[in-house]
Amino acid sequence: MGAEIERKYLLTAFPAAELANNELTQVSKQYIYQTYLAFSDDQEIRVRQLVDSSGESHFTHTFKSGHGMVREEVEYSITEPIYKQLLERTGLIPLEKIRTTLEAAGVTYEIDEYKQIDLLVVEVEFPDLQTAEQFVPPSWFGRELGSEEEFRNKSMWVALQKH
Repeated sequence: MGAEIERKYLLTAFPAAELANNELTQVSKQYIYQTYLAFSDDQEIRVRQLVDSSGESHFTHTFKSGHGMVREEVEYSITEPIYKQLLERTGLIPLEKIRTTLEAAGVTYEIDEYKQIDLLVVEVEFPDLQTAEQFVPPSWFGRELGSEEEFRNKSMWVALQKH
């Protein structure tokens, strides 16, 4: 398993001005459909369909465990037939988001705009815990969400299933 070390922040607005004045560079944009197959307090198994700007889809299967800034993660590609087979007849509603990946000064920012919820967040992944702890967020970041349960993708997805 690999460690995923990330910090997540609330955004009040997309950083359009920073993009316009070249403080940030856009790397990619994807539409993500994310569905959880199983989960407990500290583990989750999910699948995703990721659609890039050309319309091409990729599919992943992911296992995560742990809480907080450092979590264990195993992710690998699966085929579309496997993805569809896992979800057929479940009636599950995917969490939908648009992910815009930006870069500045060697740091990658992933902005997620949720489609079913009025929410915009930015995540930053780090190579190690020390780098994560020393990170100073740019001025366009809002408050850090940390491990607030209501802002976890799994929690938002579970709320969608109740509608």
